[in-house]
Amino acid sequence: MKALRRRRLLRNTALFILGIVVLGGLTLAFLLRGSLPLLDGSLRLSGLKGNVTVERDQNGVATVRGEDRVDVARATGFLHGQERFFQMDLMRRRAAGELSELIGAATVELDSDVRVHRFRNVARKVVERFDAREKALMDAYVAGVNEGLADLRVRPWEYLLLREDPRPWKAEDSVLCVLSMFLTLHEAKGEREATLSVMHDALPPAMFDFLAPRGTAEWDAPIVGDPIPIAPMPGPEVLDTRTGAVPAKAAAAYPSPDRFLPEDNLPFVGSNNWAVDAAHSTTGFATVADDMHLEIAVPNIWYRMRLEFKDGQGEARTVTGVALPGTAGIVAGSNGRIAWGFTNTQADWNDLVIVEPGATPNAYLTAEGPKEFERVTETINVKGQKPVSLEILNTFWGPVIDRDQSGRLRAYQWTAHDPEAVNLKLLDLENAGTIEEAIEVAHQAGAPPQNAMIADRTGRIAWTVAGRIPKRTGFEGRLPTTRTDASRRWDGYVASADVPKVIDPPAGKLWTANARVVSGPMLAVMGEGNYPLGARARQIRDDLFAKDKLSPGDLMDIQLDNRAVFLDRWQKLALETLDDAALARDPRLREAKGFIERWGARASVDSVGYRLVKAFRSAVSDRAFAPLIAPALKMNPKFRYSRVWQSEGPLWALVSTRPAHLLDPRYADWKALLEDAMSAVVTALTRDGRRLADRTWGEFNTARIQHPLSRAVPSLGRFLDMRKDPLPGDDHMPRVHSPTNGASERFVVAPGHEELGLFHMPTGQSSHPLSPYFGAGHEAWVKGEKTPFLPGPARYTLTLQR
Repeated sequence: MKALRRRRLLRNTALFILGIVVLGGLTLAFLLRGSLPLLDGSLRLSGLKGNVTVERDQNGVATVRGEDRVDVARATGFLHGQERFFQMDLMRRRAAGELSELIGAATVELDSDVRVHRFRNVARKVVERFDAREKALMDAYVAGVNEGLADLRVRPWEYLLLREDPRPWKAEDSVLCVLSMFLTLHEAKGEREATLSVMHDALPPAMFDFLAPRGTAEWDAPIVGDPIPIAPMPGPEVLDTRTGAVPAKAAAAYPSPDRFLPEDNLPFVGSNNWAVDAAHSTTGFATVADDMHLEIAVPNIWYRMRLEFKDGQGEARTVTGVALPGTAGIVAGSNGRIAWGFTNTQADWNDLVIVEPGATPNAYLTAEGPKEFERVTETINVKGQKPVSLEILNTFWGPVIDRDQSGRLRAYQWTAHDPEAVNLKLLDLENAGTIEEAIEVAHQAGAPPQNAMIADRTGRIAWTVAGRIPKRTGFEGRLPTTRTDASRRWDGYVASADVPKVIDPPAGKLWTANARVVSGPMLAVMGEGNYPLGARARQIRDDLFAKDKLSPGDLMDIQLDNRAVFLDRWQKLALETLDDAALARDPRLREAKGFIERWGARASVDSVGYRLVKAFRSAVSDRAFAPLIAPALKMNPKFRYSRVWQSEGPLWALVSTRPAHLLDPRYADWKALLEDAMSAVVTALTRDGRRLADRTWGEFNTARIQHPLSRAVPSLGRFLDMRKDPLPGDDHMPRVHSPTNGASERFVVAPGHEELGLFHMPTGQSSHPLSPYFGAGHEAWVKGEKTPFLPGPARYTLTLQR
C-alpha cells in the first residue's frame, strides 16, 4: 500500500509540474502573440484625415497608401511602433546615453562616454527649429508611434523579459535616432586625430609622413583628381636599426601571436554605391546601386516601405526604399523621378582642440579672450542601482573629452553638437524631381555627411556630399590645434555652391566606397579624414568599366564581387617566401603552400588559402612596423597603428624594397621576417591539434547576427538569431562581409522603372520570433539571389480608419 501511495504521489506531482510547465508555456505563448502587430482587418487611428491602407507582402514589406502625406507619416509611425519600438528605444537611448536606465550597470561606461555630448539637449534644440511642415509630419509620426505601441495587446516582448514598461515616444527621440547614426558613422572621441598626434610628436617628420600617408597611389580611385603617392621611405639618417639605435621598448610593439588572425581584424563600417547614366545602361535608364555596410543585427536597422500619397498640389507620389525606424520617411531608394543611395564619406567632420589654460583653474583661452569652463552635471539612471553623476566640462568649441600625451586638455568640435547641422531634411529627397533639386536637398540635410549618389529619370547621374560641411579657416584639421587666436576657426558651413559635386560625368559612371573620392580643391573642402584604402573603390571602378553598358543584374553582380584583387600580390609574395629552403626549415609550411597555390583568388567560404594569405599579410605588417612605431607606443601605450587605414602603402614599400636599415634587428634579413610570419600563421591556425584543412575562410567568417537580448542571454539565440551561415566576402572587395558586419541592404534601381530593380536585406522586417515573416529575405541576402526591389502581391491588408 505504501508503495502504491508513493507511486500515486509521484504521478500526481509529475502531473502537477507538467501542468505548471504547460500553463507557463501557454501563458508565454499568449504574451508573445499579444505583442505581434495587427496585420489584417481594420482599426481606428486617431488624427487621420482619411483612411490609410497598409498592405504587406510575404516578406512583410509594407505599402502605405493614403491621400495625405501627414496621414502616411502617422500610419508609418503606427507600423514602427508596433514592429520596431524596442529597436527605436535602443537607438534613442544609445544617442542620449540612457541605456543603463533600461539595461543596468553593464552599460554605464558606454552611457558616460556618450552623455558627454549631451545629445538629448541637442535634439530638443533641433525640434525647436522645425518649420510648420516638419512639425506637422513629426507630430503625426510621434502620435502614430505611441498609438501603435498602445494598440498592442501586450507590450513588445523584449520589455516582458526586461520587466520594464516602454517609455512613450517624443519628437526629440526621432532626432536622437539621427544622432545615433552620427555615433555609428563618425568618431565620438577623435581617435584618428589622437593617433596621428601621437605619431607626429613621437616620430621624426620623415617617418611620420611615411607611416601616415594621405593616399596610396596604386590603389586610389578618385572620381575627380589624381591618385596621391605615399611619402618617400626614410633613409638611415632618420632611423637605422642596424646601429642598435632602435628606440626603447621596441619589443612592446611586437604583437601577441594571434593578433594577425582575421578574427582580430574585422572590417570597419563602410558602404558602396555607384551609378551609370542612361547611355551606359542596357535598359536605357540611369541606375543607382547602393549597399550600406553596417553592423547587422536582429532586426535589421532598416525597414522596407513603399509610401503612396498626394502632395500639396494633388499630384500622386510614390516613394520606395528603406526607412530608419524612428523617422517618418525613406532614407534611400527611389521616388519615381530620382533614385539615391549613400556611403559614408570618411572625411573630416570633427576636430580635437587643444585647450590652453587661463589665469585661473576654471578659465581657458580663446580668440575672444579668456572664458570660464561651463560645468554641467548629468545624472545617469541605472536599473536596480543608485544613479551615477557625471560632471562634464564644456568649452566654446565643445566638451572636454580627454588629455593628450603632454597632459593638455582637449575639447571636441563636431558637427553633431550643432543644431544647425542636425535635422531631418534628408527625408525631403522624396520630393526632389531633378538632379539639381536633389543636390540642394542634400546640401541642407543635417545627417552624418554622406556620399550621395543620384540618378534621375531623364538618364542623368550625379555625386555630391549630403550633410553640412564645416568651413575651416587657417588649419586643415588633420592634427589637434590650439584656437587661441582668430586665425584658426570654424567659420560656419560651406555654402551649397561650394560643396563638391560631379554632375553628368563624361564617362557616364560614378562610384564611391568610403575611400577618398576627390583631390585638389574639393579635397580641401572635405578635409583629410581617415579615408580607407582605395582597393574596394578601384575594384568597383574596374568592374564598371569592364563593360560599356551594364544591366541591373550586372550591377548587383558587382555588389557580390568577392574576388581577392587586393591580396593577389600578397599571395604571390607568400608563394615566393615558401621556397625550398623555407620548406626545409619548417616542413609544416608545405601543406600551407599547397592551399595558397589553390586559393581560388576569392574570399570563398571553402578557401583555406585565402585565410592563410590574409593572415600572412597581417603577420608581416605586425613585424615590419614594430621597430618603426615603437616610439609612439612608448609615448602612449594605448597607441594603435591599426587606426591608420592606409598602411598598405608603406607596408608594401617595405616588403618590396626590403631596406636593411628599417628591418627589425631580430631578423637576419627580410626573408627571415616573411618566413617567421608564415610560420606563426600556421602555428596559430593549427593550435590545439586543429587541422589546417579545416581552417577555411568560412569557418571564421560565419555569421553572428544576433538580437541584442541574445548577446546578454545566449540561450535565447536559438529563437532570436539568424542561422550561422558561412559568408563569402571580406573588407577590401565589394562584397564586404565579416561575422557581424556587411551590407545592411543592397539595391539596384532606375527611377521611374522600379519594376526592373533588385533588392536584398538581411534578417527581414520583424524581430518577433513568432512573426510570419521573421527572417524573410535573409537567405536571399546570404546566397546573393536576385530578388525584386518592389514589394510583391499583398498577403495582409490593414485599413487604418479616420
